[in-house]
Amino acid sequence: MSGSTRQSTAAARERLEALTDNTSVDLAALSSDLLDVTRVLDREVSLRRILTDPAAPGQAKADLVAGLLQGKVGAETVDLLSGMVRSRWSAGRDLSDATEQLAALALIIGADKAGELDDVEDELFRFGRVVAGNLELRSALTDGAATTSAKAELVRSLLGGKAKAATVALVTALVTQPRGRSLESGLDEYARLAAGRRGRVVALVTTAVPVSDTQKERLAASLATLVGRPVHLNLDVDPAVLGGVRVQIGDEIIEGTIAGRLDSADRSLAG
Repeated sequence: MSGSTRQSTAAARERLEALTDNTSVDLAALSSDLLDVTRVLDREVSLRRILTDPAAPGQAKADLVAGLLQGKVGAETVDLLSGMVRSRWSAGRDLSDATEQLAALALIIGADKAGELDDVEDELFRFGRVVAGNLELRSALTDGAATTSAKAELVRSLLGGKAKAATVALVTALVTQPRGRSLESGLDEYARLAAGRRGRVVALVTTAVPVSDTQKERLAASLATLVGRPVHLNLDVDPAVLGGVRVQIGDEIIEGTIAGRLDSADRSLAG
């Protein structure tokens, strides 16, 4: 992400945060509107170019947005997009990427305000693990020939009444508008956005057997000290690790499992 796009995305997120301080804003509706706009921007390449043209006056672009969206989406969405097109973007695609990110953030902020964000993070992780272990389900959710309504209905049948509304909406958005991402990478992106809402990082912790609540608390505290930020743990059980703990934070892996040590010893002997 270039400097100008990074700054413009940060500014858009700040405007969203300010907007959501108003308790009357329907965050689910706002998210839906932003996803609709993302869909249009993805489809209309020429429109993206016009709205991100650095030579065009910001007010003219904002007026174009208002003319196109007024009466079709909520006033909050028009305000957000009007502010975004006044900013500088390195590429037209960056604008649609940021719009989709705001759609996800609107749902995450709503979950946070409702005290449900921890549940949403855990549900996204568990859903990812279920999909990873079921190739037939993954194929159905990622089938390019399936209609968006069929995919949305499949998500509702899987999660409706079993997961928070924000989780259902996020997963539905991902499977109906993947935008070139794999299902796994999309879920990881949403997890990072959710953790970032509280200034946390996400750690994937793999153990041979389930850990107790006390062990989880101690590990979270130790990792927080190590990385200097609060840590949200996603716990995965894999008997193949034999024992110990494997921790992954971003691209960094802390290998403390028996299987990992055996593998390291095998490589040393082979060398």
